[in-house]
Formats: sequence, C-alpha cells, structure tokens
Amino acid sequence: MSINKSQFITVAEMAKMLGLTRAAINKQISEGKTPAEKVGRNYLIPKSALPADLQERIRKGQKEATKNVIEKSHHHDLDFEKELWAAADKLRGNIDVSEYKNIVLGLLFLKYISDSFYKRREELKNLTLDPKNEDFYVKDDKARAHILETKDFYKSAGVFYVPEKSRWEYLQTKTMHPDIGQVLDKAMDLIEEDNRAELEGVLPKIYTRTTLDHAVIGELVNIFSRISFDHDFDREKDILGRIYEYFLGQFASSEGKRGGEFFTPRSIVKLLVEILEPYENARVLDPACGSGGMFVSMGEYLRNHGQDPSKLAINGQESNQTTLRLAKMNLAIRGLSGKIELGNTYYQDKFPNLQADFVIANPPFNAEWEPSKLADNDPRITLGTPPSGSANFMWVQHFAHHLAPNGYAGFVMPNGALAVSGKEGDMRQKLIEQDLVEVIISCPGKLFYNVSLPVSLWFLSKNKSGDRFRKRSGETLFIDARDTFEQISRKQVVFNPENIEKITSTVRAWRGESEASKYKDVSGFCKSATLKEIQKNGYVLTPGRYVGLADIEDDGISFEEKMEKLSGELRNAFVKGRELEKEIEKNLKELGF
Repeated sequence: MSINKSQFITVAEMAKMLGLTRAAINKQISEGKTPAEKVGRNYLIPKSALPADLQERIRKGQKEATKNVIEKSHHHDLDFEKELWAAADKLRGNIDVSEYKNIVLGLLFLKYISDSFYKRREELKNLTLDPKNEDFYVKDDKARAHILETKDFYKSAGVFYVPEKSRWEYLQTKTMHPDIGQVLDKAMDLIEEDNRAELEGVLPKIYTRTTLDHAVIGELVNIFSRISFDHDFDREKDILGRIYEYFLGQFASSEGKRGGEFFTPRSIVKLLVEILEPYENARVLDPACGSGGMFVSMGEYLRNHGQDPSKLAINGQESNQTTLRLAKMNLAIRGLSGKIELGNTYYQDKFPNLQADFVIANPPFNAEWEPSKLADNDPRITLGTPPSGSANFMWVQHFAHHLAPNGYAGFVMPNGALAVSGKEGDMRQKLIEQDLVEVIISCPGKLFYNVSLPVSLWFLSKNKSGDRFRKRSGETLFIDARDTFEQISRKQVVFNPENIEKITSTVRAWRGESEASKYKDVSGFCKSATLKEIQKNGYVLTPGRYVGLADIEDDGISFEEKMEKLSGELRNAFVKGRELEKEIEKNLKELGF
C-alpha cells in the first residue's frame, strides 16, 4: 500500500516532542492508545490523529526553521549553505531522500536561471536608456519593453530566457497557493519550451505529483528567496553553485551507498584535478559523470589559475536519466556547458572518436556487467575482456582508449584492483608493461559517505617520455596516503587543503615541474619505482609494497625502560581485572545467582 508520508511523523519525532522514549511511544501504539500505520518494521503516526496542539507545534517548527534562514543577515558566510540545508531538511518530514533531492535541486536551479535572467534584463535596460549606445538606445517605452522580452538578446549572452510565469518573482506570489506544485511544473515546462536545445527533458516536472505538502513547497521557495546579493550576480552565482554542491553532498550522505552513484566527495575530486592540472581548450571526458562534479572542479581549477573555465571542451556520459539532469543543471549553475550523453558506457560509447587530453572518473566499483554484449572488434579491448563479475578493467581500458597521444587519466578504483590475480591480474600486467601507469595513491578508508570500502587513485600517462613534464619512462610513483587525512565525523574523513598540498607537491616534484622542490623517496609515504621493481613484486600496484614503513623517531628512551613501564601497566591492569571479577561475583550472589 502506498501512503503519503508527508502526512505522518515517525516514532522518534513523536518521542522527541513529548519528551518520552521511543519504547514508550511504541507501547502506546501496541496498546491502541496511539493510532499508527506499520510501514516495513516501523510505525508512522498520522498527523491528523494528533491533538491540535501537537499539530500546531509541528507547523510552528517548520515555520521557525524557514524564518531563521530568511531573517539571517550574514547570508554570505560560509555557514549559509548549512543553515539552508538545516531548514530544508527540517521541512522534508518523511519524504524519501531520493524524491526530495530532485524537488530541492530543481528549485535551486530555477532560482539560478531566474536571477541570471534578471541580471541580463537589467543590463539591457541600461543599454536602452543610454543615448550613447547606437545599437540599443530607444526613447519609446513600448520599444524598450519589446527589447527586454526579445529572447535572442538573452541567448546571445549565454543566458536562458525565462518566461514571465517561470520567473522567481512570480513564483514567490504563489507560495501560499494550494496549486503551487502545478505552478512550478508549468514554470519548468515553459522554460524548456523556450530553451529546447539546452534544456529539453532536463528540468524536473514532479511538483504536482509529489506527496510533499503544498505549504512545504511554498516554504522552500521562501527559503531559497534568501539567496540574494544586491545585484552582485557573480557573487550570487558562486554561492548558488556552492549551495547546489553542498546539497548534492548532503543528499549523497543521506542516501548512503546509493549516493555515491551521483556524487564523489569534494576532497577526492579536488585531489584528482590538482594532479591532472587541466588547462584551457582541453578536451575532457568523464564517462561516469554522475552529477558533473569533476567538470565543476576542473572549471574551478582553471579559474583559480587565471584561465577561462568556459573554454573546457566537456564530454560526459551517464546511464541514469535523473542523474544526467542533475549534471546538466550543475554545469549550468557554474556557467559551464558541454555534451552530456545518456547511455551505458560498457555497451554504448557515446564518444567513439574522442581523443581526450584528460579523462577523469569515479566509476562503479566491482560492478557486474555482460561482456557478451560487446562487439567482437571493440577497439577499447586491448588488455583482454574482463570477467562478468567485475567491470573494473573494462573501465580502465575505456579510459586508456580515449587518451590523446599526450593525454592523462585520473580515476578512482577499489583497492582490490591493485593486487587482484587471475584474468584481471594479467590485464593489469599488460597495462604496466605498456608503461601507462604514472602514479598510484592509496587512500584512507571512510572517504565516501557511509561506505568504508578502501580506494586508490590511479593516474595514467599516454606519453611519459614526451609530454609536458620530465621524461619518466619506466617509472611509477607510489604514494601511501592512508594516514593522510582529517577526521570530520565518526563515519567520514576528508583530504584537507594541507593533505592535498602534501600529496600534489610530491607528485609535482617527482614530475620535475619547474617550481617544485627536488623529489626524494620518503619511507612510509612515497617511492619512485622502476618497471623492474614492479615486475619483482608480481605486477602488484599496492603502494605499501614499495614505500615500506615510516621511519620511527628515536625518543631517547631505551628498550629496557619502555618494557619496564609497559610491564608495570600490564600488571596493574591484571590487578584491576581481578578486582572487577570479585565485584561481579558479589553482585551475582546478591541477585541469587
């Protein structure tokens, strides 16, 4: 049976409101004192069955969350996206995260294109009022109004034309209406009609059929209306992009393992990009592009280095239609554009003739696939056909196939691929013998949201002897970064800026880059290995095999002193253990056992 979860609260929420335990609420339900619907192993309590004061408290809590954000004055602070998220998440109720994600991100995109439109409209208005401007100046208000609604004047400036009933100001007038869902769906339709080439089939039209209460949708519009910077649109665009990315990350965290399918944690992406070092006019490919975060990070890298991000030639492929929409919206918010194609990369290479300067990806790990679906002469298969139980080396071959003569690839792989034997081991050996493996970095666990699977970063170079760095034929750099991280929660770690700098400066030194320091091996952290050394290690690419153990600093305390101290601590622990046993025995006797 399908139920509208927005009309219910959970046992935990009820317990928190009443100051009771969840066990107490469950007891009330089992005794029939509190009506509830059983969904799976849990109960949901209908809001309509609650006393009027509790219903009012729920409404008040949601209103308060919105009010707190709307009335905040320091909305440009770094914590602004966290405040927005807290308010939006409070409004979610029991709606599934996967559904709520599309509702919220669709609204953020709508806010962005509306504000882009308003900025261009203001520019056009100023041009029509300037007597010195021979192209646009008009005296007649009617002629001016016509210019302000001419679509080509927006599209020529790289701005989406937004019809009147899709503009944010219009939507704000509808936040209290029960048909706000229909208004939003119509707004999305109208925008797609006027921008078919870029947006057809991209925007979510889900607001009418969602089970989310219309009042909550209206509150979300009010919350996002707070994103405004007094006509400083470049600043607003930056914060909107940051908010979009932050929300993607939070939704990925909420969805757990499934979230990794559309979002790669920012610190991993940043490290990949910093090591690849992209540049203007580069052809970039991500054949498992998810929500487009790799492209966004590359754009940021170019901007930070005084280059134009819009000059990246972006090519992406994604097998999930909903995720593809997220990617296109994400790129648009960042002022980026490119070809993002729908299709399964294993069987439908949407860019068969592309030779990329950079391939960057976080493909699905250890995924099952069907090798029988490949064509007999598939040009990507140069190492051998991977087994059906794991497509890891299908991805590796796909990446290598698409590299230009001086191209680079950087991607995430599960650690198992570093040392797997059998058929995949043979493929890894061939890859190594072709001298494509440039850098291998083993990463700490818990980098991904709610997924502890250890991963490594692989970097391939098509031409180690003639690219933009020193000649390093027959060499591979191994970095063991398992202890290089910052713990941000019990379940997650990240590479902080210092960690990223430590790793990237090591790679740059090894490559012999002009402003880098001189490279040297560091026990326990990095080692430049020759092909011969890799052969001696059975073509295993696990960095720990090569970097060895870190040097231990001499603390000046002799071995005998350390053993005496440890022995004393151990004896004290034995004494305390015996005392605890006696105490437990005594308590058991008092209880009659």
